[in-house]
Amino acid sequence: MKPLLRAVLILDALLLLAFGLLFLLTPWTSLYNALLLVQTQPALVGQAFGVALIGLAWLAFHASIAGALTSTVAKVVGHVNWLTGVLMLVWLLGLHTPALTGFGQIVAVLTGVVLLVIGLGGVRLSGAVRRREKERLVDAAAAGRAEKQAAKDAAKDAANRREPERVTAGFPVYRAEPAVAPVVEPVVPVVPVTRPVDTVATGTFRPAVDESALTPSERAARAESTVARDEARNAAADAPGGPRPPFHG
Repeated sequence: MKPLLRAVLILDALLLLAFGLLFLLTPWTSLYNALLLVQTQPALVGQAFGVALIGLAWLAFHASIAGALTSTVAKVVGHVNWLTGVLMLVWLLGLHTPALTGFGQIVAVLTGVVLLVIGLGGVRLSGAVRRREKERLVDAAAAGRAEKQAAKDAAKDAANRREPERVTAGFPVYRAEPAVAPVVEPVVPVVPVTRPVDTVATGTFRPAVDESALTPSERAARAESTVARDEARNAAADAPGGPRPPFHG
């Protein structure tokens, strides 16, 4: 879109330069008579107008090269062109002034139409280019804000990572080691087995026997063995030199 607008500016510069030179040569009467044109009276006004048109042509050509001035200058030059074309058509077709011959009037009308079309086209193109430039600036600004926010977040994360290092500076850093679970072996309680025993005077322990579980014959045999054992112990105690029971006070 912008290259097309630059081409329109170059065309505007050529048209403005041609008209500027023509008005600058207002005192050349033979040239105006040959071109069937009406001279501007007084000639000073025509030459001043020619200088202004040449300056506007230079500005349009400069704007076609400098991208920063393209849309603004194209808009201004476009408005100048289409307004000039409208004035020419109104005076030539509506008021029939100045009075020109047939060929001169055709040339003037065509010139007015060309100026009107080129001027409106330049204005529309400059508006479209300006909108695109604004959208591009908005996108660039949004991208810049996003980059700044990303850089700020990155700096904040880096500061958060460096904070523990600053806090522990000059102090030993203790790092947690993985805890090892102790191996616990099951403890089997040892239950002592207690048995009822019979205590005799000699200090000999014998297992107790449940008397109720014995038969009458077993009870009698057990009683006889007990009596015989007591008699044998008594006999041994009465024998001289035999062992004697301990003294009980």
